Order: sequence, then C-alpha cells, then structure tokens
Amino acid sequence: MATAGVPRRFCRCACFCSENLYVARYRLHVRFRGEEQLRRDYGPILRSRGCVSPQDFQQLLAELEEEVERRQRLGQEAAARKALIASSYHPVRPHIYNTLQDEALAPEFLAAAEYSTSPGADLEGLLQRLETVSGEKRIYRLPVFTAPFCQALLEELEHFEHSDMPKGRPNTMNNYGVLLHELGLDEPLVTPLRERFLQPLMALLYPDCGGGWLDSHRAFVVKYAPGQDRELGCHYDNAELTLNVALGKAFTGGALYFGDLFQAPSALARPLEVEHVVGRGILHRGGQLHGARPLGTGERWNLVVWLRASAVRNRLCPMCCRKPELVDDDGFGDGFTREEPTTVDVCALT
Repeated sequence: MATAGVPRRFCRCACFCSENLYVARYRLHVRFRGEEQLRRDYGPILRSRGCVSPQDFQQLLAELEEEVERRQRLGQEAAARKALIASSYHPVRPHIYNTLQDEALAPEFLAAAEYSTSPGADLEGLLQRLETVSGEKRIYRLPVFTAPFCQALLEELEHFEHSDMPKGRPNTMNNYGVLLHELGLDEPLVTPLRERFLQPLMALLYPDCGGGWLDSHRAFVVKYAPGQDRELGCHYDNAELTLNVALGKAFTGGALYFGDLFQAPSALARPLEVEHVVGRGILHRGGQLHGARPLGTGERWNLVVWLRASAVRNRLCPMCCRKPELVDDDGFGDGFTREEPTTVDVCALT
C-alpha cells in the first residue's frame, strides 16, 4: 500500500530491452536475446522477407544490438533532455502550457465527458454522443480539440522541431515527433485530459480493460511527411487503451487500419480502414492490431496518448505477456507499480 501523500513510484518491465524490437526494413517485431536465439526463432521469416546473405544478417544483428543499448540509456537521456528543455527552451505559444481549459476542447467531447459523469450514465447513452466506427472492434471517434487549439499546439510543436533543443524519438517505431513529457506538456495538458475527461469516458466504453482505473499515460506527437516517416507497420500499443487525435495539417492518405486483438489468429485478414479527420480522436483498445497506410501528400501530425491502468498491467505485461519483471523508472515509467491501487477490485477486471 502506498503511503498517503507520497507520489506513487512507477516502473517498467525488464522486457523493454529484449522484446518487440522493430525492424522496419523487414516489417517485423522480434524478441532479441542474442545471435543464436535470433537465427533459431526468426531465420525462416527473415529470409522470406529479404534477409538472405550473411551481410544482411550481420547488419540486422548490429542494428538490434544498437537498439538494445539505446533502450538501456533511454531513461537517463530523456531526463537530461527534459532538464535542458525546461531551462533553455522559449515557447512560441506559452498559453498552451497553462492548465487545460474547457475552451480548448470540442463541445462534443465536453458533452460526452459530462454525460459520462452524470448519475445513471450508461454505455447506450454514451454511444449516442460519439461515432461508433466499429462496434465489433470497439473503435469509436469524436472531436476532441477545437480548431484554434489544434493550430496553436501545432505551431508550438513546429517551433520546437525547428529549435536546437535535443529531441527524443516518440516511440520505438516512429522517428519524427515530440515526447510531450520532455516538452513539459504532461502536467498541464495530458494529465488533466486523462483524469477529468478520458477516464469517465473509458470507464463506460472499456470497463473490462481498466477504463475506470487509468492512473498513468505516455503521450507523444508523431509526424508523417515526405522524406520522413510516411507509414507505420502493423503493431499493438503498450497500453490498455489509446487515444489518437489528428492535429493537422493538410494531407491525403495515411489512413489507420485495424485488425483484431493481437492474440487472435488471422488478425489482419480483413483490416478495417479509418480515415483521419483533423481535430477528431479515435479511441481503441491498445491490444488492437493497427498501422498507418502510406501518406499521399502533405504532412500529418497526430497526438497519441497511451492510457494505462496499473491494476491491469501489474498482473500481465502486454508486451511480453508474462508477469512483469519490474524495474524502477522515472515519471510514469511504463505504467507498472509495485502495489495495487487500494480501491480497485481487480476481480472485476478479469
């Protein structure tokens, strides 16, 4: 049990440095414990995807070893970047660093969140206030931010992108974008978005996925543009639930596609495609296999919030599908804790 008044300490799972390493060239996630294991577990599929010569394999081996080393340094380097940005970066839109106000949010989003906290609120009533993209896959969409707020946030992100500040990769698959906690936007923007608005929505939409017990997140912005990332391979998120909001700009192509949950067979036999609409957010389960089709023209910036419930993930890491081997981490870590939230009946989440 956590001591009252003491901030909870979040952790990551040790599998972060060995599981789900993404090899973009072969469009494959791999588990990596060394050369012998890699050949044994992935030799046939790698050869089928073009890794055929000894040179190909040695190049892949070097890339995986480099990625493991990068992940091992990640926490320390992220803390150093965040400290430097806090001391030296000068925002161009300082008002977005103020605590999130209702005026930044779309009326439809506010109405859905308000309904979710009202007496007698239920799933049927909430579904009348948002768009059901797929009832079978439990994918939903609704406006999240106003157009002026999207524009102001984009201007701030581009200003940061063009600055000489150090920048971390948004995640292990995207190369271009911004980590919001490093930019200082976690506390004023993302935490109130999760606590005040997303949690009541998710409690009704996804009670079986910990939607009512969200206690941490990882938020980042990804950028797709010519000469940079143009698409995203099939994957699932390190989260119980995900919000994906298109911030802009003008673009064609780049639709999201969804399969089934990652544990399901033939998960991409009939993918569902969903077009992005600027200002609108897509809600889905983190375990839903998904990816992004190639961008056609323009630039697309998306805010992605991985929503996490320690009451769920403390029992099973979604990335290695084992009980997590906990390693202390900074900030929200990967959403694991060493104790269960005292008010959660975990039996209700099974």
